[in-house]
Amino acid sequence: MKKLIPLLLFFVALPTWAQRQFDIEVVVFKRAVNPEQTTESWPNNPSAIDMNGVGSFANANFRARKGVQILPYSSYKLNNEVARLKKHAGFQVLLHKAWRQGDKGRLSAPTFHIQAGRDYSSSFNADGSKKGAKQSTEVLDGVTESSVPKALYELDGKLQVYVEHYLYADVEMDLKAPSVREVVLQDPISIDAVNSDVNEENVVADNQGVVEAGLMEQVAPTVEKQEFLKSYRIDQKRRMRSSETHFLDHPLMGVLIQVRRVN
Repeated sequence: MKKLIPLLLFFVALPTWAQRQFDIEVVVFKRAVNPEQTTESWPNNPSAIDMNGVGSFANANFRARKGVQILPYSSYKLNNEVARLKKHAGFQVLLHKAWRQGDKGRLSAPTFHIQAGRDYSSSFNADGSKKGAKQSTEVLDGVTESSVPKALYELDGKLQVYVEHYLYADVEMDLKAPSVREVVLQDPISIDAVNSDVNEENVVADNQGVVEAGLMEQVAPTVEKQEFLKSYRIDQKRRMRSSETHFLDHPLMGVLIQVRRVN
């Protein structure tokens, strides 16, 4: 009988563990700095963020399936921090959101699609290239239809908070900003290609017996500077303690995360 008591206590406590709830509050802000003047090296074409299984805050079905409740503004606790960021000329708050979720692990905890800031879709394509002066149109049955561009937000990515013995926050987001890149429009003419076109009329021998091909002159590639929408990524995973405010630092942005256990 004595051996059964600890086992019974374990099963009595199980529902309590499963019902643990956490209030999660997130603030994302950007810094007023020129990305190209930092010491970081930023790739022009970073790999795409894997959005498989990611849901939106606005998707009621996703929230219900994951046991998520959006919190009202009255439940926010980081309002003073946000107010100080907004008063500082060097920062701009892009996102301030709070929600309640259970203590699920990485495979079942909700992963939210983070989108905030300016919409660049009127000036840039989804691949970051600059849009032309004319928008694409299509005529169907005498009616001209213009394609509506998909939103291209300044901040785009995903965020997940989950429990696996400890609390973890996994953040992977791109901060987008206009930049300039050099694009090679024409490759230089290869020497082999020129040699194949050289005939006897193009070959000249000088006094030293050196033979020169008249068409074999050095050709530089044609390079053009193009404006494009560049992505600057933050990809961090942080172990956290409940009720503490954690700061994820980045040269161009910052993320404040606070996880509060619901009593």
